[in-house]
Amino acid sequence: MTITISRVAWDDEAGTVLRAAQRRELDARYGSDDHEPGTPPTAADITLFLVATDVDGVPLGCGGLRMLGEDRAEIKRMFVVQHARGTGVATALLRALEDEARSRGLSELLLETGTEQPDAMRFYEREGYHPIDAFGPYVDEPQSRCYARSLT
Repeated sequence: MTITISRVAWDDEAGTVLRAAQRRELDARYGSDDHEPGTPPTAADITLFLVATDVDGVPLGCGGLRMLGEDRAEIKRMFVVQHARGTGVATALLRALEDEARSRGLSELLLETGTEQPDAMRFYEREGYHPIDAFGPYVDEPQSRCYARSLT
């Protein structure tokens, strides 16, 4: 599948639509709309947001970075629409986020996913992320599963 990955503003229409789709999927998986520990990301704290589109400009996926100090960032709102899963979109987005993090001098990326997202856990582990103890707002959250990858 041919895709284009673009930097967009947090409030970009495609990004907004993708994040809403992600929210609906997670609400269904967790059986409620109260499944995100910590402060939800906003335009004020997401330093980079990417959207992947197909050759016709149809949004396929997204992901962003939230800084966690000077040399680390957290991957936020990583999501790929159902029909594009397994086509390489998620890997391309993840690599683009990693490349951007390296270009900013970051040494590590962290992320949180959850117990009802075994597909996400398999994906991140396959892509070189390793389980870590919960960090920040995810400490003591039984549904949280945290991962990290060194970029050095």
